[in-house]
Parts: sequence; C-alpha cells; structure tokens
Amino acid sequence: MSAEQLTVRIQLLPEHPEIDAPRASTFQPARDGDAGIDLVACESISLAPGQRAAVSAGIRIALPSGVEGHARSRSGRSIKQGLTVVNAPGTIDPGYRGPIKVLLMNAAAALDPADLEGTPEELAVRLSDGLKRRSVDIKRGERIAQLVFARFERPVIEITDHIDEDTARGAGGFGSTGVE
Repeated sequence: MSAEQLTVRIQLLPEHPEIDAPRASTFQPARDGDAGIDLVACESISLAPGQRAAVSAGIRIALPSGVEGHARSRSGRSIKQGLTVVNAPGTIDPGYRGPIKVLLMNAAAALDPADLEGTPEELAVRLSDGLKRRSVDIKRGERIAQLVFARFERPVIEITDHIDEDTARGAGGFGSTGVE
C-alpha cells in the first residue's frame, strides 16, 4: 500500500446525469478493494455491430504529475454484449484537462453464417433483424467503462547498438512457452 494517498480532482460537466444531485458514492469503487471507478454515458446511443463512437463521460479530471488514467472495458458488458473500449486501455495523460470521452465499439459480429441463406428478400430481412438484435443500446446514466489510476515513470531513453538476449526467455516471442 502506498504511503502517500493519491488525490484526483473530478469536475462534473453539465451533461453528467448527477450534476444537480451528485452522490458521495458516484466515484467510489463498487466494492472495497476494487481497482476502478465507473464512468457513465452522458448520452443515449445505439451502436450497430462494428460501430464505434466517442461517448461523453461528463467529467474533467486533474491528475497529479506521474499519474495516468486508464479507461477500460467493463467485463460484463464486454462478454454479454460485445461492448468494448476500442483503444483499451484509453490513456488519460496528467496534463490533459478536457472532457473525458470513452471510445466504445460494439464488437459483436454483424453476420451469422445462417443469415446468409435464402432469397435476397429473406437475406435482407435477416440481416436487418441481425443488426438490430446485435446492436448495443446505451442509455444516459448507464455504466460504460471503468477508470483505473496508475503511477508511471518516465525513463531516460538510451539508444544502443546491442541488446543482450542472454535471459531465461531470450528472444522467444508469441507462443514460445507452448500452449497448455
């Protein structure tokens, strides 16, 4: 546990659902020990399969030097609906003071192989129904992502002519440890 308590200042913007009546728990983790706080949608939107959108979280934040914010997908919505943060994690730098937007995508497949059978008319109906069925509807005030804070270091970069590969892993890349 860090000896120094981290403080992050959050400003609710006019579009935030709780601007008139913020709750003390709005930006607290859902459970003790959870890493992230919830970000909510400040607009209603429907995302068709494969569609992306920048959705306002209705806040601005002031991060201290050496601390970044990560906007991450919510696991339940990802597995159940295919809703994901496109640039996961979306990085918020400590010098940024603009409105926070979450880059969301509906990662659900637009087509099912069964959708491709039949006459052109049947295909059009099934495709339309499939797109509607696989769309993700986001309502204003719904949780769309989580925000996690992390300390970081800015290293000194040193250009070299050689990197030693004499380690336990060496240059072994993807799949080098096998599949079990």
